[in-house]
Amino acid sequence: MEAFSDGVLAIIITIMVLEFKVPEDHDWGALVELGPKILSYIFSFVYVGIYWNNHHHLVHMVRTMSGRLMWLNLLLLFWLSLVPFTTAWMGESHFASTPTALYGIILMLAALSYWLLQRAIMKQHASDSQFVMALGKDLKGKLSPVLYLIAILTAYVSAWISCFFFVLVAVIWFVPDKRIEQALKGHAINNKAQ
Repeated sequence: MEAFSDGVLAIIITIMVLEFKVPEDHDWGALVELGPKILSYIFSFVYVGIYWNNHHHLVHMVRTMSGRLMWLNLLLLFWLSLVPFTTAWMGESHFASTPTALYGIILMLAALSYWLLQRAIMKQHASDSQFVMALGKDLKGKLSPVLYLIAILTAYVSAWISCFFFVLVAVIWFVPDKRIEQALKGHAINNKAQ
């Protein structure tokens, strides 16, 4: 599951960069015209990188692979596979309201899919395990959809307000989930002790 997901995420990043067309002019002004596309690409590259990083940590907690986990993982990858389309539309439209709102909708659906995958993996562990206890509070996971909803709604007021909320969610998740890292370390220590 991890290798397949890594491959899909690599393809998503590749598709996003292929959306760039080489400017016909040969000066810095040509790049300025590409500013909105470059900015939307940076947003999306960071988001895909965040998902890749956190997903990598999360799948190390899988005990038994099941059809449910594979389908939930595919659901996450489905929403992430739409990121290149919304990235291109948002950049080409210079952050118009509807493309920016759709970008937020796709990110929110990806976040909800990640949450479902995380819950399914948590069910494989005892309720008092370090992993479940670490993720039980999950403030980041609960806060993110709310911030995405605000970003979606504010896209029709100002795309830049909306982008502020996209950046805020990215900042929250930029560092891989420390709770999972701590649970992985505890799991490794317990295995060595046995």
